[in-house]
Amino acid sequence: MSAMKLSDMLAQAFQAEGTEVLFTLMGDANMYWSEAMTRLPGMQVIHARHEHCAVAMADGYARATGKVGVASTTCGPGFTQIMTALAIAARASVPLVVFAGDSPISSAYYIQQIDMAPLALGTGAHFIPIRSMDRALDNVREAFQIAQLESRPVVLSVPMDLQKQPFPFMADYIPSKEVLPVFQRPLPDPTLVDKLVDMIAEAERPMLIAGRGAKLSDARAAIEALAEQSGALLATSLQAKGLFTGNPFALDIAGAYSSDYARELFAESDLVIGLGVGLGAYTTESGYLYPGARTVQIDIAPRGLWQGLRTADLHLRADARAGADSVTTALKARGVRKDGYRSAAIAAAIAADVPDRKEFSIAPGTVDPRRAMEELDAIVPKDWDLVIGGGHYFGIAMTHLKGRPAERYHVVSDFGAIGNGLPAAIGVAAARGDGKVLLIEGDGSLLMHIQELETIRRQGIRLLMAIINDGGYGAEIHKFRAHGMSPETVIHGRGDLAGVANGFGVRGTSVTSPGRMSGLFAEHQAANSAGLWDVHTDDTVVSRPYRRIHYGEA
Repeated sequence: MSAMKLSDMLAQAFQAEGTEVLFTLMGDANMYWSEAMTRLPGMQVIHARHEHCAVAMADGYARATGKVGVASTTCGPGFTQIMTALAIAARASVPLVVFAGDSPISSAYYIQQIDMAPLALGTGAHFIPIRSMDRALDNVREAFQIAQLESRPVVLSVPMDLQKQPFPFMADYIPSKEVLPVFQRPLPDPTLVDKLVDMIAEAERPMLIAGRGAKLSDARAAIEALAEQSGALLATSLQAKGLFTGNPFALDIAGAYSSDYARELFAESDLVIGLGVGLGAYTTESGYLYPGARTVQIDIAPRGLWQGLRTADLHLRADARAGADSVTTALKARGVRKDGYRSAAIAAAIAADVPDRKEFSIAPGTVDPRRAMEELDAIVPKDWDLVIGGGHYFGIAMTHLKGRPAERYHVVSDFGAIGNGLPAAIGVAAARGDGKVLLIEGDGSLLMHIQELETIRRQGIRLLMAIINDGGYGAEIHKFRAHGMSPETVIHGRGDLAGVANGFGVRGTSVTSPGRMSGLFAEHQAANSAGLWDVHTDDTVVSRPYRRIHYGEA
């Protein structure tokens, strides 16, 4: 029996940390460790076709499970490919560990050598180099500890020649869970709670906006109780969409994706309380969403200034759930209960609200993307996970999808990058393992990493992909038109994405008329494999958010 090498011991350490799925693309500097991972019992290894996609898959996996996602790349050009994926994970506070094979320490010259540290740190990731056998296991534990405690990606750099050396010690690894602090819910300062109770007692039109922190804190019930006690309406940030699904006083997303009616209600508000939310430029429309309201932020890390804005008049440092509970308790103790916005008429108006009422003339052989979203929403069960990429269609998807819990939405727009929906959906599908995943992506985004359709076929990944195909880069098409310019340079034609999918071994179908999706969905379910719908949409349909922001439509 050959002696255990460091690569073998590092693989065992990752498994001890709870790693069940690895997303990797092998090269000289990470192939020994990746191969060692494949030999571990129960380990699933998914081999991507692009390094960016390997990390984006791990990102999707982490978002779907709450666990640390694990990816691996080789050194040099393999590592430089993942800068965008690292930046996305850092902006989204996604816990990842990337095993990055590094150039050999002992070589006088190596063609793929590059200083990884400044690149990783520039994205917002943490960087840990393994440079000695003595500290190797400590470095792994530190990487997982930081990923979990700080909710961000960590790059673990491991020289290839060090990986191949015999491991001289007993295999004794203590996982990071043994050193992680116990989860705690910070409570707000009682003095500040009293100030907030005074503000609620004076308010006639309060609003509550919940964000990702509220979703992670499982704060729905606590926030709904606060809203009922204070007479407030409910809304969410983009990343917490669906948190109040089913509540008759919920307005869906606040800010750029609000309906016209929701914007009217926000404009009348005199008090806005954010819970577990940054209250940044999009959520508040740079402060113009509620110009007459006083603002309060309840968050574990409140900011006075963020994204160039003053976030709030009062900040309470607290967990969203604990903060909401504390304020509700104080309101009851003081006998403060308000009706505020809460009336049968308001509830009826919210129930009758629609995201976009404008009519467009739809060209033959194409569909209205808004109606396409409504078809998808009607036929895809509410327990499916939805992964939504970035692009013009994004504003239509996020305003027309309804009735799903917050944990079923995975929005990968944190860095404003396109091309991430497909790999993220593969990560989510690997996490679920039952095929109940719908990707909604654009044609331009899909084409950036279309090679991963081969990964889907080869790895047996089951999911459904609805590609909103307007024949070009829709965001730029509408921005050019808004400025009176020709969009011809960003219109490339629809091509045959269904045929391309079939060429990769994935079932592809073109959708060029409304009403087809129900039958196609039944076929997809029966096939029990991956499927891609190439949905040809009319490129003259401008989403309501774009019409407000870029066309100046009131």
